[in-house]
Amino acid sequence: MSQVLHALRCVGTTGLTRVAAFTGLPEPEAESELIDLAVAGLVTHHRGFGGWALTEAGKAADAERTAAELEAAGGRAALAVAFEEFLVLNPELLDLCTAWQVRTVDGVATINDHSDTAYDHRVLGLFTDLHARATTVIAALAAVAPRFARYESRLAAALARAHAGELGYLADEMASFHTVWAELHEDLLATQGISRWHG
Repeated sequence: MSQVLHALRCVGTTGLTRVAAFTGLPEPEAESELIDLAVAGLVTHHRGFGGWALTEAGKAADAERTAAELEAAGGRAALAVAFEEFLVLNPELLDLCTAWQVRTVDGVATINDHSDTAYDHRVLGLFTDLHARATTVIAALAAVAPRFARYESRLAAALARAHAGELGYLADEMASFHTVWAELHEDLLATQGISRWHG
């Protein structure tokens, strides 16, 4: 399957830099593939929005290719089990992002200005613990579809940058732990043909 096409399925309208980060391709290579996909009518470039997006034909093509990949691997059941494990971790991740961005001081919720290093250290430690448990889930996903392995390296990179003092890489930057996690969530839904709003 085309990783560039699938990148747009998982992240929505976006620029070249994010497509390259998602796929691991050098930007010139990702751009070349985007142009080829545009010629084929599968993607389009929105100048006003500053990004590439799937066309309806592109959405259909990605859905078909993703389903075929899953069937060829015979991994639908294994993927469903790993997805359930992911869904156990997902609310915890969302709570940690909230805790990172908002603190309760004297009973009042306030924006975390990161002046309390002890507080930040505790929350960062909880992110690290969550990541350690997520690696097992991602390994199970990668056993079904090897492309899922890239999420682990990207999550690890974001966490390492946060530990090094680049605090935006937990929940604020485009390559943050939270953003990569959200892309993984969308990828899991797309791979299984599940609508995010399926209820």
